[in-house]
Amino acid sequence: MEMFGRSRRQLTLVYSLLMGLFLVALIFFVHRIMEWAMFSEQAQELLDAADSIAEFRERDRYPDPEAESQSFMNYSDRLFFYVFDEDKRLLDFSRASYKFEFFILDHIRNWKPEEGDVQVFSRPNEGGRLTTIMITARTINAGHTVFVGKDVTTMYSGLQKSTYALVGVGLLALGIVTAIAYYMAGRAIIPLREAYEKQRQFAADASHELRTPLSVVMSSADVLLSDQSIKSPFLRQVIEDVKDEVKKMSKLVSDLLLVARSDNNALKMQWKKINLGALLNQNVRIMQPLAQKKNINLVAEDIVDLELSADEQKLKQVILILVDNAIKYTPEGGTVVVRFDGRFEGMARFSIMDTGIGIAPEDLDRVFERFYRVDKARARAMGGNGLGLSIAHEMVRLHEGNIKVESVVDQGTKFTVEIPIKK
Repeated sequence: MEMFGRSRRQLTLVYSLLMGLFLVALIFFVHRIMEWAMFSEQAQELLDAADSIAEFRERDRYPDPEAESQSFMNYSDRLFFYVFDEDKRLLDFSRASYKFEFFILDHIRNWKPEEGDVQVFSRPNEGGRLTTIMITARTINAGHTVFVGKDVTTMYSGLQKSTYALVGVGLLALGIVTAIAYYMAGRAIIPLREAYEKQRQFAADASHELRTPLSVVMSSADVLLSDQSIKSPFLRQVIEDVKDEVKKMSKLVSDLLLVARSDNNALKMQWKKINLGALLNQNVRIMQPLAQKKNINLVAEDIVDLELSADEQKLKQVILILVDNAIKYTPEGGTVVVRFDGRFEGMARFSIMDTGIGIAPEDLDRVFERFYRVDKARARAMGGNGLGLSIAHEMVRLHEGNIKVESVVDQGTKFTVEIPIKK
């Protein structure tokens, strides 16, 4: 059934979203941890190299360049350094690659480093390839500053590729998890489906079995009322009350049977050409006595002839349910309007509006649910069983149409129905 299929998809979606969020968080934290570990190791290497150069220069004002270079190169062949005086004049260096030296020197000229500060920056080199540099600075004797850097492009590129690989694995895992979630949701719904089928079958069987005894009770009540020997007004009122309750019960039984058949896809559409305008006018005439009894002004507006293919009885039932519902919840002296709104994108649209008690915003999404009643006490007093709007919704769905509701509390409610114009 569509209800269980929708629930299965919703469960799968929720589980997949949770797993997706978990995987995103996991990949993010793994990426940050790898980045932190790599940065820490490389930063320590730069700081050690800067300390080594500073030690040479603080120990000997004019160090042996060959010894200094040899000590420096022991760390890495990707390291480079530049020594500047306080006036930013270059005193000594172990040059970086010519491909990116120009933007390293540019960065150094505009940088005011703090002791032990380590920076990572990326810029395209002369060949257009993005180069990532890590650099630190150390102040030495006589106000000189040594800048030590390293080309870490391959390391950060490797980190980026690792992250992409993690994302790919995460997407694959999410796909597998979604498939498993869909399967497990289906398995979890099986007991619910079986219980629902039993309940539906019970409702259908009970409704069918109750129709005969209710008919007998109704016939018996009619016989008693026709018996002239019953003179007591009290007894005759009791019999009338019995008839009213049997009518309510009969309607509930009919509605339950209709719902059970719709669940079992047993409702067959009897398509034929009908005049929608004539059908609307006919239903307004049928409901006029009920509206007059409550002193409600029931009117038809803008009704025009329009032929379309539909199940006349089911569409008539939709209109009767909506008009009856409008009259039921509109106070005396109010107005109920049945209006043909015209054609819109291949759909015929009509609406039923009232000036009744309205529906609260939190209840609007649930009015088409079975047995749902906004005000249970009031609905019960008016004979409502919470199935009417659900049945109307099902009848419209069988016509491949739409039904929606708009309402303002204490101002009124408007139900709009759209039916495809099929010739």
